[in-house]
Amino acid sequence: MIIALPAILLSGCAELNSLMQSVPIDVPLSEAEVAEGLKEALITGSKNSSSILSAVDGYYGDELVKILLPEEASVIIDNLAKIPGGDQLVEDVVLRINRAAEDAAKEVAPIFINSIKQMTINDAFSILKGSDNAATQYLSNTTRADLYNLYKPKIRQSTEKDILGGVSTKESWETLTGKWNIIANSIAGKVAGFKPVNTDLDDYLTNKALDGMFLKVQDEEKKIRTNVSARITPLLKKVFGSLDN
Repeated sequence: MIIALPAILLSGCAELNSLMQSVPIDVPLSEAEVAEGLKEALITGSKNSSSILSAVDGYYGDELVKILLPEEASVIIDNLAKIPGGDQLVEDVVLRINRAAEDAAKEVAPIFINSIKQMTINDAFSILKGSDNAATQYLSNTTRADLYNLYKPKIRQSTEKDILGGVSTKESWETLTGKWNIIANSIAGKVAGFKPVNTDLDDYLTNKALDGMFLKVQDEEKKIRTNVSARITPLLKKVFGSLDN
C-alpha cells in the first residue's frame, strides 16, 4: 500500500488537473495588466496613426482629413479662379499645407508616448470602461498643446510662401479678413449681424491638421476595441477581451 500510494495520488492529481483545465476560470485583470494593456494599445494606435498620416498623401489624399482653406477664403479662391492657372495656384497652396502637415506627423509619436507613460491606474480603468474614443480623448487632453506647437511652425512655412505676384496665402488672407472685420466691427456691420472672422490662418489650419490626427487615432482605438484581429499581443487580447463579455 505504501508503495502504491504515490501512484494513486499522482493519478488523482492528474485527473484533478485535467478537470480544472476543462473548467473556465475567470481570472480578474490586475491593475498592472490594465495599465500596461492600455499603454500598449495607445502606443500601437498612435504609431499607426503617425505612419498613416506622415506618408505621401496621408493628409492630401484622404478626403476625411484633407486640410482645406476656410470658407471665408472663398473670395480669394474665386478671384484666383478667374486668372489662367488660378485654380492650380489654389490647389498648390492646399497641397503645400497638407505636405507640411504630413511632415509634422512624422514627429508626433514621441509626444504621444511621453504622455502615455505618465498614465495612472485610474486613467487606465477610466479609459478601459469608457466610450469607444476614451483613449483618444485622453491623448487629446494631454498632448494637443504640444502637438499644436509642433504643427504650427510647419504650417506657417507653407502659408508664408508666395503664390502670385509676390503675395503669400497668409498675406492674401489677412487682407481679405482685415477688410471684412472693419465692416463687421462697424456700427452698420453690427446692426446687420456680421461677425468678425478669425484672422489667424495658421491657427485654423493647425487645428484642422490636429483634428485629422486625432480622427485617425480614434479609428485605431476602435479597431482594438472591436476587432479581435487588431489585438496583436497576448496582453491586448486579455485586456480588451474582457470587454467582449
